[in-house]
Order: sequence, then structure tokens, then C-alpha cells
Amino acid sequence: MNRPRTVVLNGDLGSGKTTVSVLLAERLGVRRVSIGDLYRRMAAEHGMTALQFNLHSELDDKVDHYIDQLQHDIAASAERLVVDSRLAWHFFTDAVKVHLVVDPVVAARRVLARPGDAVENYRSVEEAGGDLARRSDSERQRFLARYGVDKADLRNYDLVCDTTRASPAEVVARIVDTLETPAARPAPVCHLDPDRVRPGAEAGDDGEIVVRHQAPHFVAVRGHRRLDAAVRAGETLTPMVLAGDR
Repeated sequence: MNRPRTVVLNGDLGSGKTTVSVLLAERLGVRRVSIGDLYRRMAAEHGMTALQFNLHSELDDKVDHYIDQLQHDIAASAERLVVDSRLAWHFFTDAVKVHLVVDPVVAARRVLARPGDAVENYRSVEEAGGDLARRSDSERQRFLARYGVDKADLRNYDLVCDTTRASPAEVVARIVDTLETPAARPAPVCHLDPDRVRPGAEAGDDGEIVVRHQAPHFVAVRGHRRLDAAVRAGETLTPMVLAGDR
């Protein structure tokens, strides 16, 4: 029997990584480690907002070096964990790698609804959405420059789940299913909200839904009939296949 694997969760800002990772750790009975919580504490200690600390980290590589070494050490421990981190998928090579996606407006509304503090505090959905987009781009450029990896490339992950309308419990159930039933096809397995997949003009009507990722959107290139049926049925998570190129 294979040794149970660590699960690492990356995802869009505001996609619910904290809630999902807490529930998943409880479901699996393992310890949860949050690099995001550590990053927020470091931002607070520097007297900076989350965006300011991101920009600071672009100029001061000691921040990333400290966090990277910590993740290396945790990965080397071989303890089975749930890790909430936007770069753990790069360091935990043997883990099950989960990426959460969400509609940007929904993400902005979620972070706006959180209690404000010195690290994150917004006055409107527009302000929150703009800040999230700048933070995400800052991280992506930093990771590309320092590690040569692209967090936006969904082929880096084993499972992609859309949290736009799905409950955290539904997302956890899909992750557990993935752990119990290894994928028969190349990664990633995608469970997306059909209501926000745009039908492509060239999409065929038959068979499984095949989508192309055009961040932050998904466009169907095949499977219009199945996509329409999923929307009419009110599904919040529908299995889809990621096209070979993004």
C-alpha cells in the first residue's frame, strides 16, 4: 500500500484556500501548515500591507529565501500534511498538488467581507479586486524570475477546483476523491463551475467538456451539449478536461 501523500493547496487570492485547507486537514486527521499565515505575520511585523510586502519581496530576496528554506525543511520531514502555500507545489515534489480558482469579482467580495486589519483593508469591491490582481501579478513575476516556474500554468497541478459557487465541503470531497482514486489521464483533473465557462465558437457538441484556460477565464473548445446540460442542472462543479495548451 502506498504511503499517504501530503496535499498542497495553491490558488487564486480569495479562492478560499484557508477554509478548504482547514477542513481538509480535519477530514484527513493531519496537521495543517499555512505559509500564507506566516507571510501575513511577516507583513504585519514590517508594518506593511500584503501588497506592499509583495513588492518589498521583489526587491529583498531574503524574504523568499527564508520561506523557501522553511518549505524545504518541512518537505524533507516526510510528515503527511496539508500545506496552504502558493509555491508549495514547487517544493513538495511528491505531494498531491491542488489549485483553487475563483471568479475575480467573487474573490474581491470575499476579501472585502473579511474583518479589515493593517495587512488587508479595502473600501470597495473595485479596490479589493485591483489589489488582488496586483498582488497576484507581483507573485507570478517574482516566481518566474527566481525559480523559472509559472504558478498560472494549470499543468503544474494534479487537481484544479473552482470555488466560485461550490461550498468548501464540496471542494474537500473532490480532493478526497482524487486521493482515493488516482487519475487515469494526465494531470490536471479539473472540476469547474460550468456557469462561468465561456462557450467557444469552435466547440463541438459531443463528448466530454474540453476547456482552454485564458486566465482568469475558461473557454470551452469541445462539449457544448454537456456544458449546457450542466448549467441547466445548476451544477457547481463539473468534470472538464484542460486542453493541451493554455
